[in-house]
Amino acid sequence: MAKKKKQQKDLGSPILDETQPHQISSPTFKGTGIKMQEPFTNEHGVVIGDSFYDSPNSPLNNWSDEIDPEVMAGDEWVHPTNDIGWNTSENRELLESKKPPQGVPFMHPAKDVGYGQD
Repeated sequence: MAKKKKQQKDLGSPILDETQPHQISSPTFKGTGIKMQEPFTNEHGVVIGDSFYDSPNSPLNNWSDEIDPEVMAGDEWVHPTNDIGWNTSENRELLESKKPPQGVPFMHPAKDVGYGQD
């Protein structure tokens, strides 16, 4: 764990080229116009969006029978750009729809490769 924290400190941010490198299957925000946001500390003193999920004040680290799960409900527990919800197919489609078109595949400036194919 200490090595991860040192690496984050060396980078100055968990954000690398509009991606979150810690979630291997997460979509990239690059080219979508959505700006990656830094982790924040919510009103309960828990860091949200750092991908360590190990804040000392987190109810997850202090769980007991007296903890009501409702204390972890609400927007202050969700990071806008570093949340597992971006891995859903609906949110992936949302990101893809914001990216500019990449051009038509198999285009050649002087040859019509589709000539006579229809």
